[in-house]
Amino acid sequence: MNENPLVSVIVLNYNAGELLLNCIESIKKSAYKNLEIIVVDNISTDKSQKICKEKYPDIKLIQNDENFGYCEGNNIGIREAEGDYIIILNPDTIVESNWIGELISAYSKFGEGLYQPKILSLDKTEILQSTGNMLHIFGFGFAKDKGKNDNLVETDIEKIGYASGTCLFTSKEVLDKIGLLDSFLFLYHDDLDLGWRAAQMGIGSFYVPNSIIYHAESYALKWSAKKFYWLERNRKYCLLTHYSKKTYAKILPSLLVVDFFVWFFYLSKGFVGSKIKADLDILRNKKSIEKKYQELESKKILTPEQKRRIDLFIKKLNLIEYAGKEEKFISLRKEFLDLTNSLSPRHKATIRGVIKKNIKKLVRRIVVKTEILEMKITLALIKSLLS
Repeated sequence: MNENPLVSVIVLNYNAGELLLNCIESIKKSAYKNLEIIVVDNISTDKSQKICKEKYPDIKLIQNDENFGYCEGNNIGIREAEGDYIIILNPDTIVESNWIGELISAYSKFGEGLYQPKILSLDKTEILQSTGNMLHIFGFGFAKDKGKNDNLVETDIEKIGYASGTCLFTSKEVLDKIGLLDSFLFLYHDDLDLGWRAAQMGIGSFYVPNSIIYHAESYALKWSAKKFYWLERNRKYCLLTHYSKKTYAKILPSLLVVDFFVWFFYLSKGFVGSKIKADLDILRNKKSIEKKYQELESKKILTPEQKRRIDLFIKKLNLIEYAGKEEKFISLRKEFLDLTNSLSPRHKATIRGVIKKNIKKLVRRIVVKTEILEMKITLALIKSLLS
């Protein structure tokens, strides 16, 4: 990548009004100048997109003929982008002049990843909205340090759960690997899903405190029945597509308890209809959810701990020098089953192949060193190991 790469800033608009104009104006004041600004409009009725294009004729305006939501709306902009780097930015934001330079610098230092700036409140500029988002085991996402005073927080770049969709920076190369935003989600939990997908492929998310933006927060839906519907529907979707079936089964009792409290919460807020609608939508889309699950399972990589256990297991196999020790193979079979049960189907097949190769080496040693009867017993046990 060259020293002055093109950066594509994608701003998705839906009736943002004056907020959109203020956002574009602040982007135009960026110290980093090699950028293209793409405004994607989801059929706004307030004419903000047309006013913006008239005021800033050099921006690229993409006018959609329907409301594609946050996910597909941004995807349309990403597909049209020509930059080496991509920034997804909400229209209700104001950026500081050095925001892009700091993000590029962080990427150069830490490599492939999803990055977010420090996000401060537009109304109370000393109050934090996010220093990185965190993922809860039950699929809830939350902004780290939200509501805290800015001067109380560390200033080092750090790894986080996932980068906020309010302002998300990455490279075109990373998006080619992990895929675009999941259009099924429409809006909300889209950044959580993207960060989770990236993490399962070994690509991290980072918080860059010296890159700073200001955010008005939820100018469109605020706290409404629609927002509660999308949040709950998409939370369940992420759980069903990202957790392996074994992990999901393990935490299911806890999920049911959590669901009980979610029902109570929605009831107390007067949004029980949104909860019912969310659950029914998950049931209706069972087939497409299973298809997405299989797709994500096929892309997962081994964790460092899984790699360590596999290497250790193969070393144990190669240390066996003679046959007739049935208890050794019984112990190895149990360890093998424990190991493979934690893997995705694709990784199970790969690991079986690796272990078979090592077992062939073991069999050659057995043939040389043992009697025929002992060899038959050993081969039977090896067959059992791989069954």
